[in-house]
Amino acid sequence: MEPAVTRTSPPLPDVSGLLDGIPGQRAPQQVTRPVEERPRVRLRRPPRIPAPFTLSYAAVLAVTSSVAAHADPALVHALHQGSSTDVAHLLTAPAQVLIASALWVAGGLLSPFTLGFLIVLTALERRIGGARTAVVFLLGHVLATLATEVPVGLAVLVGHLPDSSLHRLDYGISFGVAASVGSLAGLLRPWLRRPLLIAFGGMLLQDLIAFTDPLTNWGHLIALTIGIATWPWVRRWSRERPGGAARGVT
Repeated sequence: MEPAVTRTSPPLPDVSGLLDGIPGQRAPQQVTRPVEERPRVRLRRPPRIPAPFTLSYAAVLAVTSSVAAHADPALVHALHQGSSTDVAHLLTAPAQVLIASALWVAGGLLSPFTLGFLIVLTALERRIGGARTAVVFLLGHVLATLATEVPVGLAVLVGHLPDSSLHRLDYGISFGVAASVGSLAGLLRPWLRRPLLIAFGGMLLQDLIAFTDPLTNWGHLIALTIGIATWPWVRRWSRERPGGAARGVT
């Protein structure tokens, strides 16, 4: 006789709390699906401006040069005279005229110093940064201006020059550009540094020999020398910049 087999029925679901005769009380089981990860959207950084100081400064010079080219000549002369770094203005408002005089280009946008400004300051700013480029430019602009105007004031004081020399018209960016050329030369390889200094210095010497504006011509040479004197600083600044050593600064 075979033993009886007992079958176990599956456990009944929990129906506590449900009322009899009311269907559909049990909520359907929710199936949780894995949340699909959305692809991450990478935000593109805005393009980096290579030389913001130089380009901003060039935009200001473009505006002032346009005013000088199209405004009434009497107004332009008054603006230039008010921005002149002559002895009279340096004695009364030195800071204002030193800044205002650097907002004009002597000879307009067609001046050779305009092209030199764009090329030299852009190259210098990419190597040492905008703030330090501004320091080099202003150093040449201010010191070369004082080096040429102070002797004029002393000569008038002792009677070697007339009083009209105290109001000599003097404005423009050329001193700052000349100092920037001298400073940039210190960051170039010798095979490029020497031709640059020879070509630019030779041009300045020719202008001095021509004797058309000796004070300004001497100022250019002084500014170039000031730029050369900044080599220890600009070389250190260039090494501190990312990639400075890779540029081959010597």
